[in-house]
Amino acid sequence: MKIMYLYMFPLWGNGSGAWLRQLASHLVERGHDVAIVAPEKRKLHGVKHYRVRPPQMGVFVGNPELKDIKKYEDMNGVELGNIYTEYVNTTLAAVREFQPEILHVFHTAFLPPVARIAKVLYGIKFIITTHGSDLHYLSRDRRLIGLINDANKVARFITANSTFTRKWYLDMFGHDLSYKTRTIPGGVNLGDFSRVSSYEIEKLNRKYQLNNDRVVLFTGRLTVHKGVEYLIKAAKDIKGTVLILGDGPERPFLEKLINDYKLKNVRLLRYMKPDEELDFHAFYKRADVYVAPSVWKEPLGLVILESMAAACPVIATKTGGIGSIIKDGVNGFLVRPRDSKAIAEKVNMLLADEELRKKMAKKAQESVKDKFTWDKITTRFENMYKKFRYTTREYLREVKGIQKKLSMYK
Repeated sequence: MKIMYLYMFPLWGNGSGAWLRQLASHLVERGHDVAIVAPEKRKLHGVKHYRVRPPQMGVFVGNPELKDIKKYEDMNGVELGNIYTEYVNTTLAAVREFQPEILHVFHTAFLPPVARIAKVLYGIKFIITTHGSDLHYLSRDRRLIGLINDANKVARFITANSTFTRKWYLDMFGHDLSYKTRTIPGGVNLGDFSRVSSYEIEKLNRKYQLNNDRVVLFTGRLTVHKGVEYLIKAAKDIKGTVLILGDGPERPFLEKLINDYKLKNVRLLRYMKPDEELDFHAFYKRADVYVAPSVWKEPLGLVILESMAAACPVIATKTGGIGSIIKDGVNGFLVRPRDSKAIAEKVNMLLADEELRKKMAKKAQESVKDKFTWDKITTRFENMYKKFRYTTREYLREVKGIQKKLSMYK
C-alpha cells in the first residue's frame, strides 16, 4: 500500500512525533510505501519526505525543539491563514507526485481540512488521529472548528490514543461520530530497552556521577501541564536522586524552585537530541522509579509506556488517559494531581521494598507486551488501511468494467 501522513511539527521532541516515526518505520519494514508531509528536514530510512516550510512555526502546548515559539491560540487570522495555505500547497503537490492510496492525518487542528481538500480534488480517503494536545488547543481557540466539523463528516475513520481522548473528541465534535471512532493507543519497542548494555549503564553512572544512588526519573517537556514542580517539592522527602530530563518554558522556574528549596538530590538535565537515543533508553533502565506528575488531562503518556517497557515501576497522577495504562497497585501507583506528599510516600515505598519494586516492574512490562507493542499497534492500523484505502486507478478500472458490461446490452 501507499500511505501518506500529514503532520505539523518536527518528528522529534514530542510523543506524537515519536509515534509517527515508529508507525512509519514499521510499515516500511512490512513492505509498504510511506510518505510524510511535515516541517522536518531530517529523514527516516525508507520514507519519502515532503518538507513543509510554513512562514512561522507554532505549538499547541510546547516542544523542546521549538523554543520561544508562539502558540497557535495566540496567532492572528492572517498568521493562521498563511500557515494553512502552505500546508495545502505542499500537500496537494505531494499527493500528485506520490499518489497515495490513503491519507492519515495526525492531530485534529489544521490538517483534517487539508486532507478534505485532497479528497475533493483526488478522491483519496483519509483517516484522522487525535492525540489530545490538539483538543486542548481547540478548547481554547475555536476558529477552526467549522472546517474540522466538515472534515470529520467526510473522514473514513477517526482514532484516539486513549478512551479518555476518544470521549473528549466526541464531546467536542458530537457523539454522532462514535460509529467511526476507535481507540488505538501508541506503542513502544521492547527491543530498544533490551539492547541497553551494562556498559551503557556504567557509562551513564560515570557521566552523571550516580554511583549506587537510587534514581527517580522524569522525562518530558517542561511545561506547566507536566506538573514537574510537584516532583521537585516532593524531592526534599525522597530518599534518592531525582533526575529531570527535558526542556521547555518552565525550566527557569524549576531551576529557581530547586535553588529556593536548597535541594541537593535533584538534577535538572537537558533535552536529549535524536542522536542520543541510546543514552535516553539507558536512563529508563537505570532508574528505580519513574514519576509522571501531570496536572492536566494527560491523553495517554507515551513516556509512561517507555518506563514500563524498561521494567521501571511508575507513579503517575490519576488524570486523563493514564488510567487506561496504570492499574493502581498492580503495575504502578496512581496519586492525586499536585499531591507532593503522596508522590514522596509512594516513591519511598518502592525504593525501600525491592521485592515490591521488582513485582510491579514485571507486571508493568507484561502490560506493555500484552497491549502496547508497536508490532501489535502497526497491525491494527495496517488492517484499517487495507479496509479503507482508495485509488483513482482502481476506481477507473471499476468504472471501465461496468461500462464494458453495459456495452454488451447495446
